[in-house]
Amino acid sequence: MSASAPALSDDLDPALRARLAALSEEGWDVWQRFDEEVRQHDWHPFVPADYEHVLQTLLKLRAPGLRFLEWGSATGVITIMADLLGFEAYGIELDAQLVDVARGLAERFDSRARFVAGSFVPAGYRWKSRTGDNRIGTIGYGQSGYPELRHPLEDFDVVFAYPWHGEEEMMLDLMRAYGGSGARLVLHGGAHGARVYRGGRLLG
Repeated sequence: MSASAPALSDDLDPALRARLAALSEEGWDVWQRFDEEVRQHDWHPFVPADYEHVLQTLLKLRAPGLRFLEWGSATGVITIMADLLGFEAYGIELDAQLVDVARGLAERFDSRARFVAGSFVPAGYRWKSRTGDNRIGTIGYGQSGYPELRHPLEDFDVVFAYPWHGEEEMMLDLMRAYGGSGARLVLHGGAHGARVYRGGRLLG
């Protein structure tokens, strides 16, 4: 993990470039405090993505008028990045305390990113793996966050997640069941970095 400034495209406005770099740096600082104060005492599922790498992916996907959703938005860094890049950005996070952290970070960076506490799984969704396992397929359980967002999953153009091992198949199925027809799902992590899917198919 690194708190160094991201290597950004040359066509970015210098002020935006500086805000994104500062956000990434503060994100790593917040994570370090969280790790020391929480994770070193009790297990917690929050592990940060590589902010700089995700930023490069968002730069490739951004376009006017797109709506962005982060599943498991934690401290909000990536959702705020999306907002600063011009997305209409939302985050759903199961841990209400992390939602408070994300809202505070958004305020410090003058971001309009919106965060709600809840599950990214829509009410009524039922997951069945190919092995017949009927468990929901996520680390935690909670009430669906979409009613508070006032947008169903199908309203989002880009959905981002940093899945735990074994969650990828469920997330792809969830997008096939509830996502918009042209929506892209960005899954971060692993040897391949960020993978972008549409309709369950990996895009080249």
